[in-house]
Amino acid sequence: MSTIATVGIAKASKIQSRWLVGVKRLKNFGLLAVVLVLWQVTSTYVLDKTTAVLLPPPSAFARAGWDLIQSGELFVHLRDSLSREIVAFLWAMSAIPLAIAMGWSKTINEQVDPLIEVLRPVPPLAWIPLSILWFGIGDVQNQFIIFLGMFFPILLNTIAGVKNIEPNIIRAAQCLGACELRILRRIVLRAALPQIITGIRVGLGVGWLALVAAELVGANSGLGFLINDARTLLRTDVVIVGMITIGIVGLVIDRTIRVIGRRTMPWSRALAA
Repeated sequence: MSTIATVGIAKASKIQSRWLVGVKRLKNFGLLAVVLVLWQVTSTYVLDKTTAVLLPPPSAFARAGWDLIQSGELFVHLRDSLSREIVAFLWAMSAIPLAIAMGWSKTINEQVDPLIEVLRPVPPLAWIPLSILWFGIGDVQNQFIIFLGMFFPILLNTIAGVKNIEPNIIRAAQCLGACELRILRRIVLRAALPQIITGIRVGLGVGWLALVAAELVGANSGLGFLINDARTLLRTDVVIVGMITIGIVGLVIDRTIRVIGRRTMPWSRALAA
C-alpha cells in the first residue's frame, strides 16, 4: 500500500471518528429538544392568546433573536456588556497580589482579613443605590458593581492556593538560598495558579450575574437594559432572547477560561473536569 493511500485512509478514519463524536454529543441535547417541542405545542395550541404573549413559543423568540441580529441591536448591547465586564475584570485582578500578600504574611492577613470579612457578605446588588449616588448612572457605576462581584472570589481562592502550598517546598527553596521575592515569583505564584484560575472562573461568573442586575437599574445599554426595556414594552420574546444570550456568553467565558487553564497547566487536576 502506498504512502498516499495510507495517509488518505488515516484522514478518512479521523473524519469518521469526529463525526461519531459529534453524533454522540447530539444525544446530550435530547431532553432539550423534547422540552422545546412541548413548549412550542403548548404555547401554540393550548394557551390562550393573552397567556401566549407572556410565554411565547420558541419560534417567536427565535424570530425576535434573528431580527435583533439583523438590526445589529443585539451586538451593540452585547458589546457594551462585555466591555464593562472586561474593565471590571482588570480592576478585580488587583485581588491577586493582595491575596498573595495575605496568604504569605500573617501580619498582613491579620490586618486586612477583618475588613474583608465585613465587606464580603454584602451582596454586590446591595451596593447599587450607593454606587448610583457615587458615580451616577453609567459605565463606571456598572463596572464598580461587577468589580465587587469578581473581587472576593478571586481573593479567597488565591489565598487558599497560597496557604495550601507544601511547606517543604518553601523550606527547600530557602535552604538553596532563594530570596523571598524569588520564592514568591517562582514558587508561590506558580503553585497557587490553579486556585487563581478557579477564582477567576468563579469571579467572572459572579461578575456576569452582577453586571446584568446592575444594568437593569443603572444603564442605558447592555443586555440587562435590553431585558428591562423589553419588559416595559411587553416583548417577552425579546426578554427571553436576552436571557439566552446571557447564558450562552457566560458559558463561552467559562469554557474559554477552562481551556486556557488546561493548556497552560495540563498537570492541574482542578481544571481537568
